Amino acid sequence: MIIARTPFRVSFAGGGTDLGEFYRKEDGRVLSTTIDKYLFVAVKRQVCLGESKFRINWSKVEFKDKIDDIEHPIVREALRMMGMDIPLEISTFADIPSQTGLGSSSAFAVGLLHALFAIKGQMATKADLADMAARIEVDILGRHIGKQDHYAAAYGNLNVYTFHQDESVSVDPVLCPRETKRAVGNNIMMFYTAKKRDASEILKNQKARMNDKHHVLAGMKNLVEPLRKIFTTGSNLHEIGRILHEGWELKRSITEEISSPEINEYYEKAMKAGAFGGKLLGAGGGGFLLFYVEPQNQKSVSESLAELYQLPFGFDNVGSQITYYDQSLV
Repeated sequence: MIIARTPFRVSFAGGGTDLGEFYRKEDGRVLSTTIDKYLFVAVKRQVCLGESKFRINWSKVEFKDKIDDIEHPIVREALRMMGMDIPLEISTFADIPSQTGLGSSSAFAVGLLHALFAIKGQMATKADLADMAARIEVDILGRHIGKQDHYAAAYGNLNVYTFHQDESVSVDPVLCPRETKRAVGNNIMMFYTAKKRDASEILKNQKARMNDKHHVLAGMKNLVEPLRKIFTTGSNLHEIGRILHEGWELKRSITEEISSPEINEYYEKAMKAGAFGGKLLGAGGGGFLLFYVEPQNQKSVSESLAELYQLPFGFDNVGSQITYYDQSLV
């Protein structure tokens, strides 16, 4: 049996510029990190005594004999891509619910591919995992999402991802001193709005406005370098909040679906309570709100959003990993 552990991501700046409609006109750029909240994929060879060749455990349980009959789209296409027509049981579980703005479907695609490579006794590079996962979701399944989540899930840590017009992707680690990263982590607060949404549907409508809103996304991309400078120098950390706020204002101007009166109210409560700035993570419409708050104001911000669940977290530094490998069960 193989278990792959893949982290969820938090995007700080540049989201949306990883969509092909943007980066095919000019390079996109995103600064993001991964956190110590994970999605796990377990893959096990089945003995031939099973009632069906494939058992897929997700929100439902599937028993199928043919890859083409598998309902879970990522599982079906990953098995096709990997040529894995052998009896398998695949299960998944996670620290955080899906459709909450932290890149869960991409983490699943990366983790599943990682486990399938391991079942075959093959090593996979992070670049291969990210590229293959993106091809499954974007090119094959036609989901209206970008590439940043796949790369963040595969690589982990704090990076700047550049999405080039020729479809290649550059990964540049942000050289952030340990003390700075610890301070930033201590000053970031995340709150769950308890609202789920389909990122693909929201981004579909954003894509339709891409020509008109290209300048807005370019403005969001331009926040990446100032934010990288803060991380690398460790100075003026409070400016992270201002940059997050500027990015949020730009983002929610793209379409009304990105925010809502309720989300705006939560945001204003946190700002009045002392947050320097923040954003809604992911495509919009729900999920997690993230704020940059210095220690002296964190209690008041927590109290202002007492109706929401506050997620404790740390940073992940390694990306997708094989955490369990039992050769006798492979």
